[in-house]
Amino acid sequence: MTGTTPRVIVIPPKPELARSKAVQRQLRVAAYCRVSTDDEEQLTSYEAQQTYYTDKIMTNPQWTMAGIFADEGITGTSAQKRPEFQRMIRKCRQKKIDLVLVKSISRFARNTVDCLNYIRALRTLGIAVIFEKENINTLETDSEMLITMMGAFAQAESESMSANIVWGKRQAMREGKTNVQFQHLYGYELDEDGKPRIVPEQATVVKHIYDSFLAGRSIRMIKKELESQGVLTAKGGTVWSEAAIRNILKNEKYCGDVLMQKTYTQDCISKKQLRNMGQLPMYLVQDNHEGIITRDRFNQAKAEFARRNAGRAPSQKLAPTGRSCYSAKYALTERLVCGECGTLYRRCVWVKRGQKFAVWRCASRVDYGSEYCHDSPTLREGPLQAAILAAINTAMSQQEALMGQIEDAMRMELIPFPGAMSISDIDQRLDELDKEFQGLFADSKDGGFMKHAEEFKRISADMTALKEQRARLLEQQNSDSAASQRIANAMEILKTGDAAIQWEESTIRQLVDTVKVLSANRIRIYLHGGIEIEQTIGEEQ
Repeated sequence: MTGTTPRVIVIPPKPELARSKAVQRQLRVAAYCRVSTDDEEQLTSYEAQQTYYTDKIMTNPQWTMAGIFADEGITGTSAQKRPEFQRMIRKCRQKKIDLVLVKSISRFARNTVDCLNYIRALRTLGIAVIFEKENINTLETDSEMLITMMGAFAQAESESMSANIVWGKRQAMREGKTNVQFQHLYGYELDEDGKPRIVPEQATVVKHIYDSFLAGRSIRMIKKELESQGVLTAKGGTVWSEAAIRNILKNEKYCGDVLMQKTYTQDCISKKQLRNMGQLPMYLVQDNHEGIITRDRFNQAKAEFARRNAGRAPSQKLAPTGRSCYSAKYALTERLVCGECGTLYRRCVWVKRGQKFAVWRCASRVDYGSEYCHDSPTLREGPLQAAILAAINTAMSQQEALMGQIEDAMRMELIPFPGAMSISDIDQRLDELDKEFQGLFADSKDGGFMKHAEEFKRISADMTALKEQRARLLEQQNSDSAASQRIANAMEILKTGDAAIQWEESTIRQLVDTVKVLSANRIRIYLHGGIEIEQTIGEEQ
Protein backbone atom coordinates (compact mmCIF):
# COMPACT_ATOMS: atom_id res chain seq x y z
CA MET A 1 0.00 0.00 0.00
CA THR A 2 1.33 3.48 -0.92
CA GLY A 3 -1.11 5.50 1.26
CA THR A 4 -2.38 7.56 -1.71
CA THR A 5 -6.05 7.54 -2.80
CA PRO A 6 -6.61 5.41 -5.99
CA ARG A 7 -7.92 7.26 -8.99
CA VAL A 8 -10.69 5.93 -11.24
CA ILE A 9 -10.50 6.90 -14.89
CA VAL A 10 -13.71 6.47 -16.93
CA ILE A 11 -13.20 5.50 -20.58
CA PRO A 12 -16.28 6.68 -22.55
CA PRO A 13 -17.95 4.38 -25.13
CA LYS A 14 -17.55 4.95 -28.80
CA PRO A 15 -20.73 6.62 -30.11
CA GLU A 16 -20.77 4.74 -33.39
CA LEU A 17 -20.61 1.35 -31.65
CA ALA A 18 -23.34 2.28 -29.18
CA ARG A 19 -25.65 3.18 -32.05
CA SER A 20 -24.93 -0.09 -33.93
CA LYS A 21 -25.90 -2.06 -30.85
CA ALA A 22 -29.54 -1.69 -31.84
CA VAL A 23 -28.85 -3.38 -35.16
CA GLN A 24 -28.89 -7.14 -34.52
CA ARG A 25 -28.12 -9.98 -36.93
CA GLN A 26 -31.10 -12.02 -38.07
CA LEU A 27 -31.41 -15.44 -36.43
CA ARG A 28 -30.92 -18.36 -38.78
CA VAL A 29 -34.02 -20.45 -38.09
CA ALA A 30 -34.64 -24.05 -39.19
CA ALA A 31 -37.76 -26.17 -38.79
CA TYR A 32 -38.03 -29.92 -38.34
CA CYS A 33 -41.12 -31.88 -39.48
CA ARG A 34 -41.86 -35.59 -39.33
CA VAL A 35 -44.77 -37.89 -40.15
CA SER A 36 -44.73 -41.52 -39.05
CA THR A 37 -46.48 -43.23 -41.99
CA ASP A 38 -46.85 -42.94 -45.74
CA ASP A 39 -50.66 -42.63 -45.57
CA GLU A 40 -52.26 -39.95 -47.72
CA GLU A 41 -53.63 -38.08 -44.67
CA GLN A 42 -50.20 -38.09 -43.05
CA LEU A 43 -48.58 -36.80 -46.23
CA THR A 44 -51.09 -33.94 -46.32
CA SER A 45 -50.08 -33.04 -42.77
CA TYR A 46 -46.43 -33.29 -43.82
CA GLU A 47 -46.91 -30.79 -46.67
CA ALA A 48 -48.96 -28.51 -44.40
CA GLN A 49 -46.14 -28.42 -41.83
CA GLN A 50 -43.61 -27.44 -44.49
CA THR A 51 -45.86 -24.64 -45.80
CA TYR A 52 -46.60 -23.41 -42.26
CA TYR A 53 -42.96 -23.17 -41.18
CA THR A 54 -41.81 -21.61 -44.44
CA ASP A 55 -44.45 -18.87 -44.06
CA LYS A 56 -43.71 -18.37 -40.34
CA ILE A 57 -39.95 -17.98 -40.78
CA MET A 58 -40.03 -15.81 -43.90
CA THR A 59 -42.63 -13.36 -42.51
CA ASN A 60 -40.62 -12.67 -39.33
CA PRO A 61 -38.15 -9.80 -40.00
CA GLN A 62 -35.82 -11.02 -37.23
CA TRP A 63 -35.49 -14.48 -38.75
CA THR A 64 -33.93 -15.85 -41.90
CA MET A 65 -34.50 -19.27 -43.42
CA ALA A 66 -31.88 -21.91 -42.52
CA GLY A 67 -33.81 -24.82 -44.02
CA ILE A 68 -36.84 -27.07 -43.62
CA PHE A 69 -35.78 -30.55 -42.57
CA ALA A 70 -38.47 -33.18 -43.01
CA ASP A 71 -38.53 -36.95 -42.56
CA GLU A 72 -41.41 -38.72 -44.25
CA GLY A 73 -42.79 -42.08 -43.05
CA ILE A 74 -39.90 -42.56 -40.59
CA THR A 75 -39.93 -43.89 -37.02
CA GLY A 76 -39.56 -41.40 -34.19
CA THR A 77 -38.05 -43.87 -31.71
CA SER A 78 -34.61 -43.90 -33.35
CA ALA A 79 -32.84 -40.72 -34.42
CA GLN A 80 -30.24 -42.73 -36.35
CA LYS A 81 -32.88 -43.80 -38.87
CA ARG A 82 -33.92 -40.24 -39.75
CA PRO A 83 -31.52 -38.81 -42.38
CA GLU A 84 -32.98 -35.29 -42.44
CA PHE A 85 -32.81 -35.05 -38.65
CA GLN A 86 -29.15 -36.07 -38.74
CA ARG A 87 -28.45 -33.50 -41.49
CA MET A 88 -30.03 -30.78 -39.33
CA ILE A 89 -27.86 -31.76 -36.35
CA ARG A 90 -24.74 -31.63 -38.54
CA LYS A 91 -25.62 -28.10 -39.67
CA CYS A 92 -26.15 -27.09 -36.05
CA ARG A 93 -22.69 -28.36 -35.15
CA GLN A 94 -21.30 -26.38 -38.11
CA LYS A 95 -22.86 -23.24 -36.54
CA LYS A 96 -25.17 -22.71 -39.53
CA ILE A 97 -28.37 -22.70 -37.43
CA ASP A 98 -29.29 -20.53 -34.43
CA LEU A 99 -32.83 -21.72 -33.66
CA VAL A 100 -34.88 -24.86 -34.38
CA LEU A 101 -38.69 -24.90 -34.53
CA VAL A 102 -40.58 -28.14 -33.90
CA LYS A 103 -44.32 -28.75 -33.71
CA SER A 104 -44.11 -30.95 -30.58
CA ILE A 105 -41.72 -33.12 -28.56
CA SER A 106 -43.18 -36.28 -30.11
CA ARG A 107 -42.21 -34.98 -33.58
CA PHE A 108 -38.64 -34.34 -32.37
CA ALA A 109 -38.14 -37.76 -30.72
CA ARG A 110 -40.22 -40.47 -29.07
CA ASN A 111 -37.15 -41.80 -27.29
CA THR A 112 -36.57 -39.92 -24.02
CA VAL A 113 -32.82 -40.60 -24.01
CA ASP A 114 -32.37 -39.40 -27.61
CA CYS A 115 -34.51 -36.34 -26.96
CA LEU A 116 -32.49 -35.18 -23.93
CA ASN A 117 -29.11 -35.98 -25.48
CA TYR A 118 -29.73 -33.92 -28.61
CA ILE A 119 -31.31 -31.03 -26.69
CA ARG A 120 -28.31 -30.88 -24.34
CA ALA A 121 -25.89 -31.03 -27.26
CA LEU A 122 -27.66 -28.12 -28.99
CA ARG A 123 -27.87 -26.12 -25.74
CA THR A 124 -24.08 -26.48 -25.35
CA LEU A 125 -23.78 -24.94 -28.81
CA GLY A 126 -26.13 -22.11 -27.75
CA ILE A 127 -28.89 -23.29 -30.08
CA ALA A 128 -32.46 -23.21 -28.81
CA VAL A 129 -35.20 -25.67 -29.75
CA ILE A 130 -38.75 -24.30 -29.47
CA PHE A 131 -41.59 -26.82 -29.11
CA GLU A 132 -44.69 -24.92 -30.15
CA LYS A 133 -47.38 -27.23 -28.82
CA GLU A 134 -45.84 -27.41 -25.33
CA ASN A 135 -44.58 -23.78 -25.45
CA ILE A 136 -41.08 -24.79 -24.31
CA ASN A 137 -37.79 -23.06 -25.12
CA THR A 138 -34.86 -25.37 -24.33
CA LEU A 139 -32.57 -22.47 -23.33
CA GLU A 140 -34.83 -21.60 -20.42
CA THR A 141 -33.79 -22.92 -17.00
CA ASP A 142 -36.85 -25.05 -16.22
CA SER A 143 -37.18 -26.53 -19.70
CA GLU A 144 -35.31 -29.82 -19.11
CA MET A 145 -37.70 -31.09 -16.46
CA LEU A 146 -40.69 -30.36 -18.70
CA ILE A 147 -39.00 -31.97 -21.70
CA THR A 148 -38.16 -35.07 -19.66
CA MET A 149 -41.78 -35.44 -18.64
CA MET A 150 -43.16 -34.76 -22.13
CA GLY A 151 -40.53 -37.03 -23.74
CA ALA A 152 -41.43 -39.82 -21.34
CA PHE A 153 -45.10 -39.42 -22.25
CA ALA A 154 -44.24 -39.54 -25.97
CA GLN A 155 -42.12 -42.68 -25.45
CA ALA A 156 -44.90 -44.30 -23.41
CA GLU A 157 -47.32 -43.53 -26.24
CA SER A 158 -45.01 -45.25 -28.73
CA GLU A 159 -44.67 -48.25 -26.44
CA SER A 160 -48.44 -48.43 -26.07
CA MET A 161 -48.99 -48.26 -29.84
CA SER A 162 -46.29 -50.87 -30.39
CA ALA A 163 -47.91 -53.18 -27.83
CA ASN A 164 -51.28 -52.78 -29.57
CA ILE A 165 -49.77 -53.59 -32.97
CA VAL A 166 -47.93 -56.64 -31.59
CA TRP A 167 -51.12 -57.86 -29.91
CA GLY A 168 -53.02 -57.53 -33.19
CA LYS A 169 -50.37 -59.46 -35.11
CA ARG A 170 -50.25 -62.24 -32.53
CA GLN A 171 -54.03 -62.47 -32.51
CA ALA A 172 -53.91 -62.91 -36.29
CA MET A 173 -51.29 -65.65 -35.82
CA ARG A 174 -53.55 -67.49 -33.35
CA GLU A 175 -56.31 -67.43 -35.95
CA GLY A 176 -53.96 -68.90 -38.57
CA LYS A 177 -53.72 -65.76 -40.72
CA THR A 178 -50.40 -65.76 -42.56
CA ASN A 179 -48.54 -63.05 -44.44
CA VAL A 180 -45.92 -64.71 -46.64
CA GLN A 181 -44.02 -62.77 -49.31
CA PHE A 182 -44.19 -65.51 -51.93
CA GLN A 183 -42.87 -63.21 -54.64
CA HIS A 184 -39.50 -63.25 -52.82
CA LEU A 185 -39.54 -67.01 -52.07
CA TYR A 186 -37.52 -69.14 -54.49
CA GLY A 187 -39.76 -71.66 -56.23
CA TYR A 188 -42.95 -69.62 -55.91
CA GLU A 189 -44.64 -66.68 -57.62
CA LEU A 190 -47.99 -64.90 -57.35
CA ASP A 191 -50.70 -65.48 -59.94
CA GLU A 192 -53.17 -62.91 -61.31
CA ASP A 193 -55.34 -63.24 -58.19
CA GLY A 194 -52.41 -62.68 -55.83
CA LYS A 195 -52.32 -66.34 -54.77
CA PRO A 196 -49.08 -68.38 -54.61
CA ARG A 197 -48.25 -70.89 -57.29
CA ILE A 198 -45.21 -73.10 -57.91
CA VAL A 199 -42.62 -72.25 -60.57
CA PRO A 200 -41.87 -75.70 -62.12
CA GLU A 201 -38.25 -74.98 -63.12
CA GLN A 202 -37.33 -73.61 -59.69
CA ALA A 203 -39.27 -76.39 -57.91
CA THR A 204 -37.04 -78.93 -59.68
CA VAL A 205 -33.98 -77.13 -58.28
CA VAL A 206 -35.47 -77.15 -54.76
CA LYS A 207 -36.09 -80.91 -54.95
CA HIS A 208 -32.56 -81.46 -56.25
CA ILE A 209 -31.12 -79.47 -53.32
CA TYR A 210 -33.01 -81.67 -50.83
CA ASP A 211 -31.98 -84.87 -52.64
CA SER A 212 -28.32 -83.83 -52.70
CA PHE A 213 -28.32 -82.82 -49.05
CA LEU A 214 -29.95 -86.06 -47.90
CA ALA A 215 -27.52 -88.02 -50.07
CA GLY A 216 -24.73 -86.62 -47.89
CA ARG A 217 -23.42 -83.70 -49.92
CA SER A 218 -22.39 -80.58 -48.02
CA ILE A 219 -23.97 -77.20 -48.65
CA ARG A 220 -20.71 -76.02 -50.21
CA MET A 221 -20.76 -78.94 -52.65
CA ILE A 222 -24.37 -78.18 -53.59
CA LYS A 223 -23.45 -74.53 -54.18
CA LYS A 224 -20.60 -75.48 -56.55
CA GLU A 225 -22.83 -77.92 -58.40
CA LEU A 226 -25.60 -75.36 -58.96
CA GLU A 227 -23.11 -72.75 -60.17
CA SER A 228 -21.38 -75.21 -62.51
CA GLN A 229 -24.76 -76.08 -64.05
CA GLY A 230 -25.63 -72.40 -64.54
CA VAL A 231 -28.74 -72.52 -62.35
CA LEU A 232 -30.06 -69.00 -61.69
CA THR A 233 -30.80 -67.69 -58.20
CA ALA A 234 -34.07 -66.06 -57.12
CA LYS A 235 -32.77 -62.68 -58.34
CA GLY A 236 -31.48 -64.07 -61.63
CA GLY A 237 -27.82 -64.23 -60.59
CA THR A 238 -25.38 -67.06 -61.26
CA VAL A 239 -23.61 -67.06 -57.85
CA TRP A 240 -25.38 -68.95 -55.08
CA SER A 241 -24.76 -68.22 -51.42
CA GLU A 242 -24.55 -70.97 -48.83
CA ALA A 243 -27.04 -69.03 -46.72
CA ALA A 244 -29.64 -69.17 -49.52
CA ILE A 245 -29.27 -72.95 -49.87
CA ARG A 246 -29.41 -73.42 -46.10
CA ASN A 247 -32.56 -71.29 -45.98
CA ILE A 248 -34.23 -73.50 -48.60
CA LEU A 249 -33.39 -76.60 -46.56
CA LYS A 250 -34.62 -75.11 -43.28
CA ASN A 251 -37.68 -73.21 -44.52
CA GLU A 252 -40.90 -75.06 -43.65
CA LYS A 253 -42.76 -73.13 -46.36
CA TYR A 254 -41.38 -75.55 -48.95
CA CYS A 255 -43.52 -78.37 -47.49
CA GLY A 256 -46.64 -76.17 -47.45
CA ASP A 257 -46.47 -75.08 -43.79
CA VAL A 258 -45.90 -71.65 -42.24
CA LEU A 259 -44.24 -71.25 -38.83
CA MET A 260 -44.89 -67.79 -37.39
CA GLN A 261 -43.06 -65.79 -34.70
CA LYS A 262 -39.67 -67.41 -35.26
CA THR A 263 -38.21 -64.04 -34.24
CA TYR A 264 -39.53 -61.18 -32.15
CA THR A 265 -38.66 -57.52 -31.47
CA GLN A 266 -36.99 -56.91 -28.13
CA ASP A 267 -38.59 -53.48 -27.66
CA CYS A 268 -39.92 -50.62 -29.74
CA ILE A 269 -36.92 -48.39 -28.95
CA SER A 270 -33.95 -50.54 -29.97
CA LYS A 271 -36.05 -52.63 -32.44
CA LYS A 272 -33.51 -55.44 -32.00
CA GLN A 273 -34.67 -58.70 -33.56
CA LEU A 274 -34.10 -61.78 -31.39
CA ARG A 275 -34.52 -65.44 -32.28
CA ASN A 276 -37.46 -67.02 -30.48
CA MET A 277 -35.92 -69.85 -28.46
CA GLY A 278 -39.08 -70.50 -26.46
CA GLN A 279 -39.57 -67.06 -24.90
CA LEU A 280 -42.81 -66.65 -26.87
CA PRO A 281 -45.23 -69.14 -28.45
CA MET A 282 -44.88 -70.06 -32.11
CA TYR A 283 -47.79 -70.75 -34.45
CA LEU A 284 -47.54 -73.51 -37.07
CA VAL A 285 -50.11 -73.42 -39.87
CA GLN A 286 -50.03 -76.73 -41.72
CA ASP A 287 -51.10 -77.10 -45.36
CA ASN A 288 -51.28 -73.34 -45.81
CA HIS A 289 -50.34 -73.65 -49.48
CA GLU A 290 -49.13 -76.24 -51.97
CA GLY A 291 -45.72 -77.58 -50.99
CA ILE A 292 -42.84 -78.36 -53.32
CA ILE A 293 -41.59 -81.23 -51.14
CA THR A 294 -43.38 -83.53 -48.71
CA ARG A 295 -43.42 -82.89 -44.97
CA ASP A 296 -41.52 -86.16 -44.44
CA ARG A 297 -38.79 -84.94 -46.76
CA PHE A 298 -38.52 -81.68 -44.85
CA ASN A 299 -38.32 -83.57 -41.53
CA GLN A 300 -35.56 -85.74 -42.98
CA ALA A 301 -33.53 -82.63 -43.81
CA LYS A 302 -34.18 -81.31 -40.31
CA ALA A 303 -32.95 -84.56 -38.78
CA GLU A 304 -29.90 -84.54 -41.07
CA PHE A 305 -28.96 -81.04 -39.88
CA ALA A 306 -29.20 -82.24 -36.28
CA ARG A 307 -27.06 -85.29 -37.05
CA ARG A 308 -24.37 -83.23 -38.78
CA ASN A 309 -24.26 -80.70 -35.96
CA ALA A 310 -23.91 -83.37 -33.27
CA GLY A 311 -20.48 -83.31 -31.69
CA ARG A 312 -19.40 -80.17 -33.52
CA ALA A 313 -16.70 -78.14 -31.74
CA PRO A 314 -14.61 -75.02 -32.53
CA SER A 315 -11.49 -77.09 -33.18
CA GLN A 316 -10.60 -80.72 -33.74
CA LYS A 317 -8.78 -81.05 -30.40
CA LEU A 318 -11.83 -79.74 -28.54
CA ALA A 319 -14.22 -82.03 -30.42
CA PRO A 320 -15.31 -85.05 -28.34
CA THR A 321 -15.98 -87.00 -31.54
CA GLY A 322 -12.69 -86.10 -33.17
CA ARG A 323 -14.12 -83.75 -35.80
CA SER A 324 -14.84 -80.04 -35.79
CA CYS A 325 -17.40 -79.89 -38.61
CA TYR A 326 -19.32 -82.07 -41.03
CA SER A 327 -17.31 -83.42 -43.95
CA ALA A 328 -19.10 -84.70 -47.04
CA LYS A 329 -16.03 -85.62 -49.09
CA TYR A 330 -15.48 -89.04 -47.52
CA ALA A 331 -18.34 -91.14 -46.15
CA LEU A 332 -16.11 -92.82 -43.56
CA THR A 333 -15.10 -89.47 -42.02
CA GLU A 334 -18.08 -89.59 -39.68
CA ARG A 335 -18.72 -93.35 -39.66
CA LEU A 336 -15.42 -95.05 -38.87
CA VAL A 337 -15.10 -95.33 -35.08
CA CYS A 338 -12.26 -96.50 -32.86
CA GLY A 339 -13.30 -99.62 -30.94
CA GLU A 340 -10.98 -98.76 -28.05
CA CYS A 341 -11.74 -95.09 -27.22
CA GLY A 342 -14.84 -94.37 -29.35
CA THR A 343 -13.25 -91.46 -31.24
CA LEU A 344 -13.81 -91.07 -34.98
CA TYR A 345 -11.07 -92.06 -37.38
CA ARG A 346 -9.45 -89.43 -39.58
CA ARG A 347 -8.14 -89.78 -43.12
CA CYS A 348 -4.41 -89.09 -43.56
CA VAL A 349 -2.12 -89.25 -46.58
CA TRP A 350 1.26 -90.91 -46.05
CA VAL A 351 4.24 -90.93 -48.37
CA LYS A 352 6.44 -94.01 -48.54
CA ARG A 353 9.33 -94.36 -50.99
CA GLY A 354 7.93 -91.49 -53.03
CA GLN A 355 4.44 -92.99 -53.30
CA LYS A 356 1.36 -91.47 -51.63
CA PHE A 357 -1.37 -93.61 -50.11
CA ALA A 358 -4.33 -92.94 -47.84
CA VAL A 359 -4.69 -94.38 -44.36
CA TRP A 360 -7.27 -93.98 -41.58
CA ARG A 361 -6.11 -93.29 -38.02
CA CYS A 362 -7.86 -92.69 -34.70
CA ALA A 363 -8.16 -88.89 -34.21
CA SER A 364 -7.15 -89.27 -30.58
CA ARG A 365 -3.88 -90.96 -31.63
CA VAL A 366 -3.27 -88.24 -34.24
CA ASP A 367 -3.78 -85.38 -31.76
CA TYR A 368 -2.48 -86.82 -28.47
CA GLY A 369 -0.37 -89.85 -29.35
CA SER A 370 -0.95 -92.89 -27.13
CA GLU A 371 -1.93 -90.84 -24.06
CA TYR A 372 -5.64 -91.73 -24.25
CA CYS A 373 -5.82 -94.43 -26.93
CA HIS A 374 -3.07 -97.04 -26.73
CA ASP A 375 -3.61 -99.75 -29.34
CA SER A 376 -5.84 -98.40 -32.13
CA PRO A 377 -4.54 -99.67 -35.48
CA THR A 378 -3.83 -97.66 -38.60
CA LEU A 379 -5.86 -98.96 -41.56
CA ARG A 380 -5.05 -98.62 -45.24
CA GLU A 381 -7.95 -97.19 -47.23
CA GLY A 382 -8.01 -99.78 -50.03
CA PRO A 383 -8.40 -102.94 -47.92
CA LEU A 384 -10.81 -101.13 -45.55
CA GLN A 385 -13.14 -100.13 -48.38
CA ALA A 386 -12.93 -103.64 -49.88
CA ALA A 387 -13.95 -105.18 -46.53
CA ILE A 388 -16.94 -102.85 -46.19
CA LEU A 389 -18.08 -103.56 -49.76
CA ALA A 390 -17.74 -107.29 -49.15
CA ALA A 391 -20.00 -107.04 -46.11
CA ILE A 392 -22.62 -105.01 -48.01
CA ASN A 393 -22.60 -107.38 -50.98
CA THR A 394 -22.98 -110.31 -48.57
CA ALA A 395 -26.06 -108.63 -47.15
CA MET A 396 -27.39 -108.11 -50.68
CA SER A 397 -27.13 -111.83 -51.35
CA GLN A 398 -29.42 -112.47 -48.38
CA GLN A 399 -32.12 -109.96 -49.27
CA GLU A 400 -35.09 -111.81 -47.79
CA ALA A 401 -33.54 -112.26 -44.35
CA LEU A 402 -32.20 -108.70 -44.45
CA MET A 403 -35.59 -107.23 -45.33
CA GLY A 404 -37.22 -109.19 -42.53
CA GLN A 405 -34.75 -107.84 -39.97
CA ILE A 406 -35.23 -104.29 -41.21
CA GLU A 407 -39.03 -104.64 -41.07
CA ASP A 408 -38.74 -105.83 -37.46
CA ALA A 409 -36.43 -102.91 -36.60
CA MET A 410 -38.86 -100.41 -38.13
CA ARG A 411 -41.79 -101.96 -36.28
CA MET A 412 -39.91 -101.75 -32.97
CA GLU A 413 -39.10 -98.10 -33.70
CA LEU A 414 -42.56 -96.96 -34.83
CA ILE A 415 -45.03 -98.95 -32.68
CA PRO A 416 -45.76 -97.19 -29.38
CA PHE A 417 -44.49 -98.67 -26.13
CA PRO A 418 -46.85 -101.19 -24.48
CA GLY A 419 -49.64 -99.38 -22.68
CA ALA A 420 -49.07 -96.08 -24.54
CA MET A 421 -52.05 -94.42 -26.23
CA SER A 422 -52.03 -93.82 -29.96
CA ILE A 423 -53.20 -90.53 -31.49
CA SER A 424 -56.54 -92.12 -32.46
CA ASP A 425 -56.98 -93.34 -28.88
CA ILE A 426 -56.30 -89.83 -27.59
CA ASP A 427 -58.76 -88.27 -30.08
CA GLN A 428 -61.42 -90.78 -29.05
CA ARG A 429 -60.85 -90.05 -25.35
CA LEU A 430 -61.00 -86.30 -26.01
CA ASP A 431 -64.38 -86.76 -27.74
CA GLU A 432 -65.65 -88.73 -24.74
CA LEU A 433 -64.51 -86.04 -22.31
CA ASP A 434 -66.08 -83.33 -24.48
CA LYS A 435 -69.43 -85.17 -24.47
CA GLU A 436 -69.16 -85.61 -20.70
CA PHE A 437 -68.45 -81.90 -20.35
CA GLN A 438 -71.44 -80.96 -22.52
CA GLY A 439 -73.70 -83.26 -20.49
CA LEU A 440 -72.63 -81.68 -17.20
CA PHE A 441 -73.04 -78.23 -18.72
CA ALA A 442 -76.62 -79.01 -19.80
CA ASP A 443 -77.37 -80.38 -16.34
CA SER A 444 -75.98 -77.19 -14.74
CA LYS A 445 -78.03 -74.63 -16.66
CA ASP A 446 -80.48 -74.19 -13.78
CA GLY A 447 -77.76 -72.94 -11.42
CA GLY A 448 -76.06 -76.18 -10.47
CA PHE A 449 -72.57 -75.19 -11.62
CA MET A 450 -71.07 -75.36 -8.15
CA LYS A 451 -72.44 -78.87 -7.72
CA HIS A 452 -70.29 -80.09 -10.65
CA ALA A 453 -67.28 -77.79 -10.04
CA GLU A 454 -64.92 -80.66 -9.16
CA GLU A 455 -66.00 -82.69 -12.20
CA PHE A 456 -65.50 -79.68 -14.51
CA LYS A 457 -62.01 -79.23 -13.02
CA ARG A 458 -61.15 -82.93 -13.52
CA ILE A 459 -62.35 -82.96 -17.13
CA SER A 460 -60.40 -79.79 -17.94
CA ALA A 461 -57.20 -81.21 -16.40
CA ASP A 462 -57.59 -84.52 -18.28
CA MET A 463 -58.18 -82.76 -21.62
CA THR A 464 -55.13 -80.54 -21.12
CA ALA A 465 -52.91 -83.55 -20.32
CA LEU A 466 -54.22 -85.49 -23.33
CA LYS A 467 -53.61 -82.55 -25.70
CA GLU A 468 -50.02 -82.25 -24.46
CA GLN A 469 -49.52 -86.00 -24.92
CA ARG A 470 -50.97 -85.75 -28.45
CA ALA A 471 -48.53 -82.95 -29.33
CA ARG A 472 -45.60 -85.03 -28.07
CA LEU A 473 -46.73 -88.04 -30.12
CA LEU A 474 -47.01 -85.91 -33.27
CA GLU A 475 -43.48 -84.63 -32.73
CA GLN A 476 -42.26 -88.19 -32.19
CA GLN A 477 -44.01 -89.32 -35.36
CA ASN A 478 -42.25 -86.63 -37.38
CA SER A 479 -38.91 -87.85 -36.05
CA ASP A 480 -39.87 -91.49 -36.68
CA SER A 481 -40.97 -90.77 -40.23
CA ALA A 482 -37.61 -89.16 -40.97
CA ALA A 483 -35.75 -92.17 -39.55
CA SER A 484 -37.93 -94.71 -41.35
CA GLN A 485 -37.51 -92.86 -44.63
CA ARG A 486 -33.71 -93.08 -44.33
CA ILE A 487 -34.06 -96.84 -43.77
CA ALA A 488 -36.43 -97.13 -46.73
CA ASN A 489 -33.96 -95.28 -48.96
CA ALA A 490 -31.14 -97.59 -47.91
CA MET A 491 -33.24 -100.70 -48.47
CA GLU A 492 -34.34 -99.45 -51.88
CA ILE A 493 -30.70 -99.43 -52.93
CA LEU A 494 -30.27 -103.00 -51.69
CA LYS A 495 -33.54 -104.12 -53.28
CA THR A 496 -32.82 -102.76 -56.75
CA GLY A 497 -29.15 -103.75 -56.82
CA ASP A 498 -28.70 -106.50 -59.40
CA ALA A 499 -24.94 -106.84 -59.17
CA ALA A 500 -22.21 -106.21 -56.63
CA ILE A 501 -22.02 -102.52 -55.88
CA GLN A 502 -18.84 -100.47 -56.22
CA TRP A 503 -17.49 -97.89 -53.78
CA GLU A 504 -19.55 -94.71 -54.07
CA GLU A 505 -19.49 -92.18 -51.23
CA SER A 506 -23.21 -91.28 -51.47
CA THR A 507 -24.22 -94.96 -51.62
CA ILE A 508 -22.15 -95.81 -48.55
CA ARG A 509 -23.78 -92.95 -46.64
CA GLN A 510 -27.22 -94.34 -47.46
CA LEU A 511 -26.35 -97.92 -46.45
CA VAL A 512 -23.83 -97.71 -43.62
CA ASP A 513 -24.53 -96.19 -40.22
CA THR A 514 -21.24 -96.97 -38.38
CA VAL A 515 -18.07 -98.99 -38.86
CA LYS A 516 -16.28 -99.99 -35.64
CA VAL A 517 -12.61 -100.95 -35.76
CA LEU A 518 -12.13 -104.06 -33.59
CA SER A 519 -8.52 -104.82 -34.49
CA ALA A 520 -5.98 -104.36 -37.26
CA ASN A 521 -7.76 -106.99 -39.39
CA ARG A 522 -11.32 -107.00 -38.05
CA ILE A 523 -14.21 -104.50 -38.31
CA ARG A 524 -17.93 -104.52 -37.46
CA ILE A 525 -20.29 -102.82 -39.95
CA TYR A 526 -23.66 -101.48 -38.74
CA LEU A 527 -26.12 -100.97 -41.60
CA HIS A 528 -29.12 -98.68 -41.31
CA GLY A 529 -31.93 -100.69 -39.76
CA GLY A 530 -29.86 -102.42 -37.08
CA ILE A 531 -28.05 -105.04 -39.18
CA GLU A 532 -24.54 -105.95 -37.87
CA ILE A 533 -21.88 -107.72 -39.93
CA GLU A 534 -18.33 -108.58 -38.83
CA GLN A 535 -15.78 -108.61 -41.61
CA THR A 536 -12.11 -109.44 -41.96
CA ILE A 537 -9.81 -106.89 -43.61
CA GLY A 538 -7.62 -108.49 -46.23
CA GLU A 539 -4.17 -107.51 -47.40
CA GLU A 540 -3.74 -104.79 -50.01
CA GLN A 541 -3.09 -106.22 -53.44
